[in-house]
Amino acid sequence: MQRFSSPLIMTSLRLRHSGFWWLPILAAFWCFSIQSTVAAEPHEHILSNGMKVLLVEVPKAPVATVQVWYKVGSRNEVMGRAGLSHMLEHMMFKGTAKYPKGSFSRLIRKGGGMDNAFTSQDFTAYFENLAADRVQLALEMEADRMQGLILDANELKTEREVVKEERRLRTEDDPQGALVEALFAQAYLSHPYHWPVIGWFGDLDAMTLDDLQRHYDTYYSPNNATLVVVGDIKADQLLPTIKQLFEPIPRGPEPKPVATMEGEQKGERRFLLKREAQVPFVMMGYRVPNYTSEDSYALDVLESILSHGKSSRLYQSLVYDQKLSLAVGAEYSLMQTDPGLFYFYALVSPGQKVESVEEALHKEIKRLQTEPPTEQELQRAKNQVEAARIFEQDSNFRHAMLLGQAESVGAGWRKVDQFLERIHAVTAKEVQRVASQYLLEDARTVGTLIPVIPKPPESPTAAVQGKP
Repeated sequence: MQRFSSPLIMTSLRLRHSGFWWLPILAAFWCFSIQSTVAAEPHEHILSNGMKVLLVEVPKAPVATVQVWYKVGSRNEVMGRAGLSHMLEHMMFKGTAKYPKGSFSRLIRKGGGMDNAFTSQDFTAYFENLAADRVQLALEMEADRMQGLILDANELKTEREVVKEERRLRTEDDPQGALVEALFAQAYLSHPYHWPVIGWFGDLDAMTLDDLQRHYDTYYSPNNATLVVVGDIKADQLLPTIKQLFEPIPRGPEPKPVATMEGEQKGERRFLLKREAQVPFVMMGYRVPNYTSEDSYALDVLESILSHGKSSRLYQSLVYDQKLSLAVGAEYSLMQTDPGLFYFYALVSPGQKVESVEEALHKEIKRLQTEPPTEQELQRAKNQVEAARIFEQDSNFRHAMLLGQAESVGAGWRKVDQFLERIHAVTAKEVQRVASQYLLEDARTVGTLIPVIPKPPESPTAAVQGKP
């Protein structure tokens, strides 16, 4: 089953590497218990300037990933400057005095590696995947741009157009992406999850060099960052190099915490979005807890029961049995700084009614609220979640991603190790309870994409005749 990707959650991998990206990796479907492999525990160090360092030794291949995570994303922006974190991510590749524009990526590629970055609601991260003997180069360059970035007005002017084109490609010209953006804007009226990571055109146009410099000075400091290195390294040998490179960078100001929280939703919210599209698209979102609540693990299992694979309830009902939808699913991420959305999506089959699809989605929710999942369903869901986690930890890059994300949202990397234990402990009754507690009609936001017929292109003759 195709999973739906949300441009609201994470964006960039810079346009040269084709756009938006969603974190979860699809799990294979297992009907037996999986014995998880034990990943190496990180060596944790806090530098004198407050930067956290996590080093994981994985000697199975002579490669490594270097990742620097900053605790800043779209949730740290203000009205009128949506997209500032993402724009600064783009500008981080414009060079320093030591490594001028273009040299950073060129040096990484010259050594056989690749580099990129991404921005989310909660964080901005930069990475280099390369041969293990080239790790020091990546560290040198990351330390250099943590304090020496050159922000240039001409570069901002150029990059602004790049980001605007990225928005056109991924939101303006993508009806489903536009619906996701609108869903978050309607579900969050006061919390900064309201605005999209990539920003709106008006905000992008209004952005100044001073805005970027202030954002950089406030958030791009060692005490607001986590360095993660996973691969064929020796932690005790690499740590002195890291200290030498990063400890001279002075500690920065402590960023002010985001104080605006979203109030309780009292009543269903609905909206329509009309765009050129082939078929309608329906989304339903519910605000739910993040990792700080024990309910988050039951919600994770609930998502798996509903939408992971062709054996899932949503696929079996809406796609296979009733043939109402071409694609259907649900998304939930517990690793967010603030409570996020548990949302459903369904691509309506040609000739079917939007109301029938929405009713079918609601029926599956009600079914879970009135009767718990079977033990077989519960075990299959847990196995799918576990399989995905094992596959992630088998990759240096994905393992580092798990650690960096956990640190950046405030959970701490130990939550990664505890995750499967908590998932195993979820009961069928808990799944039923969280479905009943959070997936409420009065607390949901429903968005529907209504296709419109595209306007025929105006002929050159008609255009000439129409002139006064």
